[in-house]
Amino acid sequence: MELGLVGLGKMGGNMRERIRRAGHTVIGYDRNPDVADVHSLEELVGKLKGPRVVWVMVPAGAATQSTVDELGELLEPGDIVVDGGNSRWTDDEKHAEELAAKGIGFVDCGVSGGVWGLQNGYALMYGGDAENIAKVQPIFDALKPEGDFGAVHAGKVGAGHFSKMVHNGIEYAMMQAYAEGWELLEKVDSVTDVREVFRSWQEGTVIRSWLLDLAVNALDGDEHLEKLRGYAEDSGEGRWTVEAAIDNAVPLPAITASLFARFASRQDDSPQMKMIAALRNQFGGHAVEKK
Repeated sequence: MELGLVGLGKMGGNMRERIRRAGHTVIGYDRNPDVADVHSLEELVGKLKGPRVVWVMVPAGAATQSTVDELGELLEPGDIVVDGGNSRWTDDEKHAEELAAKGIGFVDCGVSGGVWGLQNGYALMYGGDAENIAKVQPIFDALKPEGDFGAVHAGKVGAGHFSKMVHNGIEYAMMQAYAEGWELLEKVDSVTDVREVFRSWQEGTVIRSWLLDLAVNALDGDEHLEKLRGYAEDSGEGRWTVEAAIDNAVPLPAITASLFARFASRQDDSPQMKMIAALRNQFGGHAVEKK
């Protein structure tokens, strides 16, 4: 299968490689000419045989909107656009409607896997009509982890990004719990090796997880996280999760508190936010602020 891929950053570049390893042809475009296969969206579309599938992996908001707008002018009826970035689900509904008026299909896909996706595969949550999903299915199969799980047709347009948003909200709360526990362990005199306590939890405990493994990785590199400033950004999806909870009258005390804790890091050098920053760097390659 042929795929056009727009956006070859930390995730997009690895996704291109994983899809190629599965035997598919990928033509990639990025504003950085050093990583791009073509030099414009127009050239990308021109090199694909119809019906075309173009996967967009650019930042949510204006960048995605402008890319979808341009593709809407370049593609033809029967082609499909997949938005695999972290767009808000309400934007998906808008994009699907705009493209449908031109006969172009639309699929939204939440992608989780960060910088480890090339090796481990990407968890995929996609939304859209079954007919459009079927046309993209070979690419989903190439990207997903091995085995029976790791990919889901979550529902209609917007369901993929809504599911990924909730996933990220849960991620916020899990990271906050690890960070709070780590700070408390570091604070007391009786615990003399916090890193090894975390390592001991990796097997046999009810709180073992990939995030815990990444926390141990971070502590192996900087045992007390002394090189980091206690500052952690939020991607926007935590905010959207809380806003959706308000709209639907669903109580999310843990996720909401974890979001507000990140806001507190903008005011003080928080020990907990050192762990949050370290974890975000471990799984997603997100930038950290050094002391």
